[in-house]
Amino acid sequence: MASLELAGSRAERRRGLLGRDGLEGAILLKPARRVHTVGMRFAIDVAHLDSEMRVLHTTTMDRNRIGRHVRGSRSILEAESGSFERWGLQVGDELTVRE
Repeated sequence: MASLELAGSRAERRRGLLGRDGLEGAILLKPARRVHTVGMRFAIDVAHLDSEMRVLHTTTMDRNRIGRHVRGSRSILEAESGSFERWGLQVGDELTVRE
C-alpha cells in the first residue's frame, strides 16, 4: 500500500510532477491517456489503467520523454522510478483507491 495523490482537474493533471524533486507514494491522473516527462527532474514509473483500474501496461520513463498511448487506457498512475518493482505492481493487477 502506498500514499496516493489524485490529480483530477485539468490544471492538476497538466502540472503533475513538474517542479518536484521526488514523490512519496504515487499520483493518479484521471482521466489521462498519455504522459510526458519533459522538464521533469527525475525518471518515473508509469502504469496505464483501464476503466476498472486494472493495469494494462507499465514502463519506466526517463526525463524529457513523450509517452505512448495505450489502447483502453483511461487513467495513469505515476511514481518514482523503481517504485512499481518494490511494490510488485504488474500488468493485470487491479488497484483500489481508499480514502
